[in-house]
Amino acid sequence: MPMRRMRKLNQTAKRVPNAFHLVGSENENLPRRKSRSCKFVRAAQYVSCDLGIVMRSSILRSAALLLSLPAWVFADNSVVNLSHYDMMRPDFVAMKSEGILGVIHEATYPRFEVDSKYLERQQAAKRAGLLWGAYHYANASDPIRQADHFLSVVSNAWAQANPATRSPGVLLVLDFEKNGHYPGGTMRVDQAIAFIQRIHERTGKYPGIYSGEYHLNRTLTSSRLGVPQTRALGSCWLWLANYSNQPRATSPWSAWDMWQYCGDGLCKLPRSAYPKSIANVIKAERNIFRGTRSALESFWQEHSWNPGEKSREPERTLAAEL
Repeated sequence: MPMRRMRKLNQTAKRVPNAFHLVGSENENLPRRKSRSCKFVRAAQYVSCDLGIVMRSSILRSAALLLSLPAWVFADNSVVNLSHYDMMRPDFVAMKSEGILGVIHEATYPRFEVDSKYLERQQAAKRAGLLWGAYHYANASDPIRQADHFLSVVSNAWAQANPATRSPGVLLVLDFEKNGHYPGGTMRVDQAIAFIQRIHERTGKYPGIYSGEYHLNRTLTSSRLGVPQTRALGSCWLWLANYSNQPRATSPWSAWDMWQYCGDGLCKLPRSAYPKSIANVIKAERNIFRGTRSALESFWQEHSWNPGEKSREPERTLAAEL
């Protein structure tokens, strides 16, 4: 390679503001010439910087929006409740294929009656691979007798279930609402607490409390509860009904666990987001769980009672007489 060519290649490049020039004997005295591309480079840098700021700002706004959304937006609409008033033969296999994970069925109601559909539907739902729950519709009669009758019915029905399908157990619920269906009046708060305590004494589990948002708020607001009574209520999980809006929890709860947004097909919410039917049940009672499907499975596991376990039968307490 010629020496002249080598000399040119050995020249170094020196960067100056807005321009580049070669440093060498041949070019030392040449005027600096600005590169037109540098303006565009700098402009591109500004554009890149602006885009970065915009993107970061957009991400922060999106994160803030997600955090501000109510929990039910990320919740799971996968629970149905039934009773003997639902006269059709529910297609539990179809329910599961449409995303239902659990069924809560009326087991007992005043006065010490057994829901005629409870046992056969328990068997069918468990064969379909669904989680199972039971509720007692309460009245103002002896809460201890009501609790014992409820547990007896649930236990006897569970004993007839296929052992392979018994896990994780039965989710227990007290239906604490204004009684307009059955004889015996409406259960009082102190009676509800006695019922809850009896269930816990015999099963080791606190039941869920189902009620309309307005009824529960009015009832608890007008009641003077001591610390033990408040603690007992707060130990139960909360299931609220509101067919117009997302419900707000009432003290001692900070939030609801399950929301019944549709009852007997009645729902004032947008049908596209809140379906009223499921499988062959046209006027269904559908419920949203505050959490994911896996969280619901864990919740059911944690709160369910396995009637196969020996239940405790303590002495009748003074709470029964309240």
